[in-house]
This record gives sequence, structure tokens and C-alpha cells, in this order.
Amino acid sequence: MATTTTSTAASGGSSRAKSLSRREAMTAYLFISPYLITAAIFTVGLLAYAFYISFTDLSATFASKNAKFVGLDNYIRAFTDKDFLAALGNAFWYFVIVTIIQTIGAILLAVLLNAKLQGMRVFRTLLYSPSVASSIVMSLIFLWLYLPTGFINFFLGTDIAWLTTPNRIFAPFWSAIGLGETIPTFLQGPSVAWVAIMVLAIFTTIPTFMVMFLTALQDVPGYVYEAAAIDGATGARAFWYITLPLLRPVIALVVILGTIGTFQVFDQVAILTKGGPLKTTLTPAYLIYTKTLGTGTQAEAGFGAAMAFILAFVIVAITLIQRRLIEQD
Repeated sequence: MATTTTSTAASGGSSRAKSLSRREAMTAYLFISPYLITAAIFTVGLLAYAFYISFTDLSATFASKNAKFVGLDNYIRAFTDKDFLAALGNAFWYFVIVTIIQTIGAILLAVLLNAKLQGMRVFRTLLYSPSVASSIVMSLIFLWLYLPTGFINFFLGTDIAWLTTPNRIFAPFWSAIGLGETIPTFLQGPSVAWVAIMVLAIFTTIPTFMVMFLTALQDVPGYVYEAAAIDGATGARAFWYITLPLLRPVIALVVILGTIGTFQVFDQVAILTKGGPLKTTLTPAYLIYTKTLGTGTQAEAGFGAAMAFILAFVIVAITLIQRRLIEQD
């Protein structure tokens, strides 16, 4: 009899607990329902619509009633479009140069600021300040700096038109060994104007990643370095064999975030060069924008959507490869 009573009480308690859990879950979903509805409409819904129009010849963003289904024509055209291929080539050089330099620079600055020296808080604030300003503001500042009569030319004693020079930076090297006319344009490197925009990107992104590395460094227990010092690992050896391996997860995160950012460059190009000179600073994001809305060209929303999904696939593929290479044992 006692066993039966105990089982009944346990069953009743379990039912009440499940009922309470369901009510709490419903209350939680009720509170987050505005976000879920907004995300469903403006994220999932728009992605589905963009994927649909990528298979049509839609020429205006919302006039879909006259759009015709064209299958994979937009995707096939993207792989043969000179502007899109040029934009991917520019994005590749941007990805290689900017990602490497900003990651290495952020690590070195983080190690420097992690030193137990007086006044480091002031230096941290000063070094992080470029990331506080918006990219539009920083782009305008660099626009003034890059003027032929700007501070950079004044400091260097030159009159280089940094943002209107399409010359490739590796072209003199190929010419010096007699291969200047036989090397494809892509292998001649980024243009002077593109490098100028890269400098702007590196200057504004290093501080953000520096903070990530600095936080990770401060979480490393001191006894790890003490034990390494007993074994003779100090200075550069401790940095190479202790610090870098412990920073591997953060390095993976920074590289992935940097990669995504480099393939989505838009505002700097829109303000400084608008894809010129000679399309040497044209990026996939800016090209998709101009093709979709018809800025300076005919509106081709279907073609722009196809390029956007190709770009997304490229970003995901590179991200997965990076994660596999960085996080492998």
C-alpha cells in the first residue's frame, strides 16, 4: 500500500513538473516571438526570395510578376562574367594580404599590451580607438590622407594619386625578369589603389582582433610560463611553443571572421573608388549592389542574387578549409 501511494505521488509530481516546464517554455517563446517573427520575415524569408529570383531574369528588385524562370543561366553567366571574375580576383588578394597581416599584427600588439608595464591602459585605449569610429568616418579620413596634396604625400615627399593608380604592385618584378607581358593580370597582384584600401582595412580591424587576443592571453595561467621557464623555454621559445598553441582557437576565430569580412568589403570601395580605377578595386559585394539596383548600369536583380549565393558558397568553403587546417592536431 505504501509503495502504491509513493508511486502515485511521484507520478503526480512528475506531471506537475512537466506542466510547469511547458508553461515556462511557452512564456519564453512568447517573449522572444517578436525576434523570431522578424527573423523569419526579414532573414529566412528574404533569403528564400533571393534564392528564387536567382533563377529568374528579374530586372527590378520587386517587379517579379514579369520575371521569367531561366534556370541556371545566371549562375553560368556569373562564372564567365569578366566583372565578377575580376571582383573575385581582387577579393582573393584582399583576403590573402589583409587576413595575414591583421592576424599577425593583432597577436603582436596583444602580446605587447599584455606586458606588466605602467601606462598600458592608456595605450590600449589609443590603439583600440580606430575601431570605435564607423567605417564611413575612417574612409573619409583616409580619403583626405590619400589626396595628391594630402598628408601621406607630404610626409613621403611624393605626389602619388593613391586612389586612382591602377598599376599592379608585382608588375615591375615580372617585367624585370622579362615576363611582364606573359603573366596574367591576376598574378600581377593588387593595384596601388587596392593596396591603399587594404591599409585602411588593416588599420581599422587590427584593434578589434587585438582585444580578442589580449583577452585570451590574460586567461593563460601564469604557472604555465613558470613551468616552461624551468625547462628553458623563455622569450621567443615560450611565445612559439606555449603562447601560439594556446591561442589556436582564437586564431581560428579571428581568421574566419577576417575572411568573412574581406569578402564582404563594400563601404570603403563605395566611398573611396567606386570600383575603379579600371575595376582594380571592384569587390563582389559592390558589384552585386550595382547589378541588383542598377547603379550606373542596368538593374539585374536575378543575376545579382546568383552572384550573391556564389559568393556565400565561396566564403563557406574557405571558412571550412581554414577551420580544418587551423584546428587540426
